[in-house]
Amino acid sequence: MSEQSILVERDGAVAIVRFNRPDFMNAVTKQMSARYAAVMRELDADAGVRAIVLTGNGKGFCSGADLAVIAAGPEAISDLVPPVQDLPPLGYRLSKPLIVAVNGGVAGVGFAYMLGGDVRFASETAKIGTTFARLGLVAEYGLSWLLPRLVGLGRAMDLLLSGRTVTGAEAKELGLVEYALPADEVFDAALAYAKDIAENCSPYSLARIKAQVLGDLDNDLEAALFRSRWMMERSFHGPDLAEALASRAEKRPPAFAPPAPLTD
Repeated sequence: MSEQSILVERDGAVAIVRFNRPDFMNAVTKQMSARYAAVMRELDADAGVRAIVLTGNGKGFCSGADLAVIAAGPEAISDLVPPVQDLPPLGYRLSKPLIVAVNGGVAGVGFAYMLGGDVRFASETAKIGTTFARLGLVAEYGLSWLLPRLVGLGRAMDLLLSGRTVTGAEAKELGLVEYALPADEVFDAALAYAKDIAENCSPYSLARIKAQVLGDLDNDLEAALFRSRWMMERSFHGPDLAEALASRAEKRPPAFAPPAPLTD
């Protein structure tokens, strides 16, 4: 059942991961969250994968925790929460870009999975909300750290304190998502974006840019500049710059080397 709740397919160098409990608006179970984390790590370690798209099957993206678990009481709910290393923001620790295609409704932990991606596409009519305050809960899954960094303190407070629902179109205005499109265009647009990255961007660059941006969130400018200068020097001597320049001169797609483990 856990295998079926998360589906994985490949489109060239892009892996597509789908939440697959459409009859329950892709509500999350313990097995599903564990499978999600395992799949993401497997794909990150796969040299044939250069970008990942996450979406939901059916009408919803992810409606939060499974209601049957919530109804079972505090111990069952606590058991549903995965270990810290498996929580939704694990997407930020991947070396490969994670593109999220929000095809429908989002709530609770689904909100955290949505924000755990690097770039987000959403249906203009998708209903998106945190819901925690309306359930007597806290800002779960590290959202108290993440949300202010994405949308600013005031907007983060608004979304968390009110627990209100916004549409995908308003989410775009708030900075929760980068692209808001008609529902039938969302997945195709996200996949095209991921394919462009997979085909034209250096895996070395993608992994290190992600690490740079996230690592510098709590650094001061001087530390960021020092680290950037050191990493720049390394990239100048790497094979991908030479290949990028050669491919442009020869008017052909670049043939970048498979992704290498992060060592800097």
